[in-house]
Amino acid sequence: MTKPLMNLDEVEFDDVEENGYFTSSRGQISDHIGARQLGYNLTVLPPGKAQCPFHSHRGEEEMFFILEGHGELRFGDQVYPIRPHDVIACPTGGPEVAHQIINTGSTPMRYLAMSNRVDIEVCEYPDSQKILVAAGGSGADRLRKIIRAENTVDYYDREKP
Repeated sequence: MTKPLMNLDEVEFDDVEENGYFTSSRGQISDHIGARQLGYNLTVLPPGKAQCPFHSHRGEEEMFFILEGHGELRFGDQVYPIRPHDVIACPTGGPEVAHQIINTGSTPMRYLAMSNRVDIEVCEYPDSQKILVAAGGSGADRLRKIIRAENTVDYYDREKP
């Protein structure tokens, strides 16, 4: 049986992104402690970096708990300063709840990220006008597509009469 707890000093950073401005290290927690409906990870964000592009979710609601460091939360059309022990709610919706955490401090920012797990997810990226659609579990049979929002076609496009 899986042990239902893990100390943060045991987290292994198994998701490392080094993509210029979008650079972070994430360590998955939820699967290691037997979570089924919620996902948890520990994120470390270097100074001057963002973990991901500005986005909103239609299926997954997220919460972030800042452990260390200082930065900014872009949320909709607002920007909020963030610091240790801040709890951040990112509910589902469109551009009005789009969000992004940016480390504006001089030391690494560490935070816990939590969300519900959904089988079908749609994300919108207001800055770059993209849409992500993901469905299914993990692995080769998972559907995951990112498209440009302006590529909308008619419902009957390419259908034979």
